[in-house]
Amino acid sequence: MNEGPESVVRDYYDALRNGDPLEPYFLADESTAKFGISEVLFGDDEVSEALQEQTETTAEWTVESRSLTVTDRDGAATFADEVTMAWTDTESGERRRFETRWSGTLVRPEEEQTQADEHEWQFATMHVSTAGEL
Repeated sequence: MNEGPESVVRDYYDALRNGDPLEPYFLADESTAKFGISEVLFGDDEVSEALQEQTETTAEWTVESRSLTVTDRDGAATFADEVTMAWTDTESGERRRFETRWSGTLVRPEEEQTQADEHEWQFATMHVSTAGEL
């Protein structure tokens, strides 16, 4: 796979929309961190578990990117975006919608750390927040 960091961010949005596994997009390392609208996750185990649960309990995602900017910094990349996202909670049937801000860092893991289903660039950190109330 020869994909740049911007492609990985866009592919992640598609995976979210499609209900595909999201864990392969994150670095398998204890230093990985993900800050969501209502959660704080440290380490790849916590991130993977939360993403699996999210995929199992949500459906009908929409992800509308408005301002994606990505800067490749020779082995590390930063990204920021404004995203309207919405989904249906499959347990309650409630539809949730948020205007969000995304930012984070992607890195290129060592070749021996990368699994066949993982991406050339992976999220080391991701921060998703909203100015509105939950």
